[in-house]
Amino acid sequence: MTDTIARREFIARTAFGAASLAVAAPVGAAESKRNIVFILIDDMRFDSMGFMGHPFLETPHLDALARNGMVFDRAFVTTSLCSPSRACILTGMYAHRHGVIDNYQKLDASVPMFPSLLQQAGYRTGFIGKWHMGGDGDEPRPGFDYWASFPGQGVYVNPTFNINGAKQKFEGYVTDLITDQAVDFLSAPKDKPFCLYVSHKAVHAEFHPADRHKGCYADKIYPHPVSMADTDENYRGKPAWVRAQRKSWHGVDGMYNKEVQFDQFARDYAETMRAVDDSVGRIVETLRGQGQLESTLLVFTSDNGFQFGEHGLIDKRTMYETSIRVPCIAHCPELIKPGSRCAELTQTIDFAPTFLDAAGVSVPADMQGRSLLPLLRGEQPEWRDAILYEYLWERSFPQTPTVLGVRTKTHKFMRYHGIWDRYELYNVAEDPGELNNLLGAFLQESQGSALDSLIRNTAPDETKKLFAEMNKRLDNLLEETGCGRELSWTTR
Repeated sequence: MTDTIARREFIARTAFGAASLAVAAPVGAAESKRNIVFILIDDMRFDSMGFMGHPFLETPHLDALARNGMVFDRAFVTTSLCSPSRACILTGMYAHRHGVIDNYQKLDASVPMFPSLLQQAGYRTGFIGKWHMGGDGDEPRPGFDYWASFPGQGVYVNPTFNINGAKQKFEGYVTDLITDQAVDFLSAPKDKPFCLYVSHKAVHAEFHPADRHKGCYADKIYPHPVSMADTDENYRGKPAWVRAQRKSWHGVDGMYNKEVQFDQFARDYAETMRAVDDSVGRIVETLRGQGQLESTLLVFTSDNGFQFGEHGLIDKRTMYETSIRVPCIAHCPELIKPGSRCAELTQTIDFAPTFLDAAGVSVPADMQGRSLLPLLRGEQPEWRDAILYEYLWERSFPQTPTVLGVRTKTHKFMRYHGIWDRYELYNVAEDPGELNNLLGAFLQESQGSALDSLIRNTAPDETKKLFAEMNKRLDNLLEETGCGRELSWTTR
């Protein structure tokens, strides 16, 4: 069976095709059509901000946003890949439900998105920046009154935007140009509430700082993580594919066909981030100048994390912490106590129901996320105790296998499919660097044909119990999210 047919059959089995438009009552107290600004960054690590302890990156505007808002310390993606993650944000659904499982598929127009639902509720909606679903298409998508985008990944300098269906060439740096248009949208006369979606190209590789920031960190060295070293100790207990990936496009020893040097790569990333911070500052000041900063719900996040040498890897796709954890800051002084921190497990599927809830709009029953408004208010609702992660193997980047996983506040379990290799289980509370695979001490790569039975027969009792609990929790999440056993072909 071809990969294309297999993927189509996979999507058909996950019940997306029968998605219902039934609605549920708004979650929590309805807001009075609160204005919304959503800022999405590309490939931004959770700790790529000054207040999060980056060794040299300066982000004064993001630091101020955090001081005056709420920081989510356990914010995660459902899948660490651009297009599927962006579709999760728009729909409030997992990738196996909305159907965008790689960077080439379009989001089906019949799937409800929060901008469309807000538009139907009387909002003026705008999208500015990188769309990146469906290959290189840049044509306006349904649900937006104002549209300004570019093909695929776009370019950092002198981009061409599709503005409401007409191509227009711009001179300048793309982060600044996106911000210019965001400011124009926010400055337009208002006769209705608005929702603005600002989607930056930055900080996607190949990194390209604005001229004003080039070389600002030329004398800085990004500290290499402990797990970056190519030693037997570092890879003891790890699946074999992790070490093998060091020499690939996404490994520290083969970065982008060996055309990039790691230390300069890390500096370029930080310098490119500086314009993102400038952009946040301009948007905040625009809202402040209009007297709307106090009442507008502004959310800042990323489509996925990014690895900088952890386990010898760069990029994302894996379920390691730096790949799946994202920055998330919410700002709305009318709603949020300044300087708040939230330790609950949140995911990208939570944004769509949150924005609908903030607008007093009914949330479609198909949306699988939860409104964050109760958390933003400082309430303590009963919340999820685990999150589901899914990544499906891509032919264009075959070095990373399909992974299904579950993460709780204290542990993480990764189950690989289509590969004869170890599973991974970590106590992330005690081992945040994911150095000690609790299943690695007694499993060899060659024993992959009967992993479950080997664990049950040879592991210490405590590990057996933990493995059974996490394995069952993963199966339950797959069932609860409409995936059933379709993603569990190789586990029994």
